[in-house]
Amino acid sequence: MTNPREFCSLTWRPAVQLPRRRLLQLLAGAAAVPAMARFASAQTYPVRPVHLISGFPAGGPNDIVARLMGQWLSEQLGQQFVIENRPGAGSNIAAEAVAHAAPDGYTLLMVATPNAINATLYKKLNFDFIRDIAPVGSIVRVPNVMVVHPSVPARTVPEFIAFAKANPGKLVMASPGNGSSGHLSGELFRMLTGIELLHVPYRGGAPAMTDLIAGRAQVYFSPLFTMPEFIKAGTLRGLAVTAPTRSYVLPDVPALCEFVPNYEASTWFGIGAPNGAPAEIINKLNAAINAGLADAKTKERLVEQGGAVLLGSPAEFGKLIADETEKWGKVVKFAGAKLD
Repeated sequence: MTNPREFCSLTWRPAVQLPRRRLLQLLAGAAAVPAMARFASAQTYPVRPVHLISGFPAGGPNDIVARLMGQWLSEQLGQQFVIENRPGAGSNIAAEAVAHAAPDGYTLLMVATPNAINATLYKKLNFDFIRDIAPVGSIVRVPNVMVVHPSVPARTVPEFIAFAKANPGKLVMASPGNGSSGHLSGELFRMLTGIELLHVPYRGGAPAMTDLIAGRAQVYFSPLFTMPEFIKAGTLRGLAVTAPTRSYVLPDVPALCEFVPNYEASTWFGIGAPNGAPAEIINKLNAAINAGLADAKTKERLVEQGGAVLLGSPAEFGKLIADETEKWGKVVKFAGAKLD
């Protein structure tokens, strides 16, 4: 009977004894194969259409930015970037689909502020946004604008704060929905000023605007690009934009931080990929995105929406996402907002 030790020895002894130097060369070559394959994949990427998933309906800001950048990427990279709208659950349906997709660069997510908000707003998600979505590149930052109905006797932010303090809980703050960017922009304003407003969430921006214009609501933190015509017509009064600086779209409307230090509540957009996507492909996409932001025509179309372009690396976009997730987590806690 064969001795067990002899059997193990026979099992693990190489059939051919290679010189040590040759063995190390073969091992190094084998290790290099996956890296070479990834490099070759990045060189030829994309070889088929890429799907860019948007978590909101067609026609909104998220969709507009997605289609603008998708068109640019299609032209630059030689394959169609197909925009898919998968609205629902505050963009969580789209984010979950991308989080669970193959990490090959052919399924991407249109990332925006709601993704950072949802990380703490929703207690039960089937994915972890920070862990499961790799940042590819930031695109643009678009502020909201604080507007009031003309019946409100306040023409400046300080006057509005004084009026709200004199009427605690009596002013209705409309929003497109609980936990939306418009809602939490108002909650951040409350948190930093100590005023009390009555939050009324609507099913989207259109019904919120209807009641604001009718005077059934008094204040609204609205996406900037929808407001200039109402403000210029005197239908609504613009008190402040929520960006760190004034917007060229409404140059006479001050930035809210001019009166409330440290206030900033812009909506930002970018592109993400499933975690594990090859770094070479992420970097190739990032370079193409930044080239688009430097292109005069593309930049002009983004700025027309009241935005400021956000050139940067994947790491810089990752830091923005992490910082915004932490910031809005504090506001969600302050507001007591939650969705399941």
